[in-house]
Amino acid sequence: MAEYGALTDFLDRLGPATEKILLVAITIAFFGAGIVMMVACSRLVYAMSRDGRFPAHRLMRRVNPHTRTPIPATVLVFALGIVLMLALPGAALLELVTASTILPAVTYGSTIVLYLAVRERLSRRKGAFDLGRFELPVAIAALGWTLIALFVLVTPREALVSVVIVVGLLLGGLFFLAMLRFDRRAMETEPGEADSFTT
Repeated sequence: MAEYGALTDFLDRLGPATEKILLVAITIAFFGAGIVMMVACSRLVYAMSRDGRFPAHRLMRRVNPHTRTPIPATVLVFALGIVLMLALPGAALLELVTASTILPAVTYGSTIVLYLAVRERLSRRKGAFDLGRFELPVAIAALGWTLIALFVLVTPREALVSVVIVVGLLLGGLFFLAMLRFDRRAMETEPGEADSFTT
């Protein structure tokens, strides 16, 4: 309520004309950000489907011959966005903005986990940056710090959206493990060059 009162006072000082201009600018910014996110996510779905690494990949890798865009993947991302907005509480927008703080921590943590999984197979370049014997301890410490950050972000009672994101990521992790177990060839094959599209 305090934040709402401060916002109301701020808008009262600016006047109705400035308020409308700001609201239009905010609306355009949100619309643009939404379009960018939908395009990026649909291309990610397409890329994973093209390589057989996504559920229903035979459908999701289809590219429209006229527009050269992955329409099934785009429709999927759009539909998921609508479902989430309908399923989440009324303050979903504010919660989604707040929950976005969890995404960098998840990205960093995933990068560290993948690095720890393949570090023994990585080649070493002479003269390149190298932590030497501190490499493994630093990586483990970074992973521990990331897990602590995630714990702090998802434990508050108000962090419903954050919990939803974590659950989705866990489901993605389970799918990844299932792919390793039942379709390892798709995980180890280089991405194909067919079915390219224009952005």
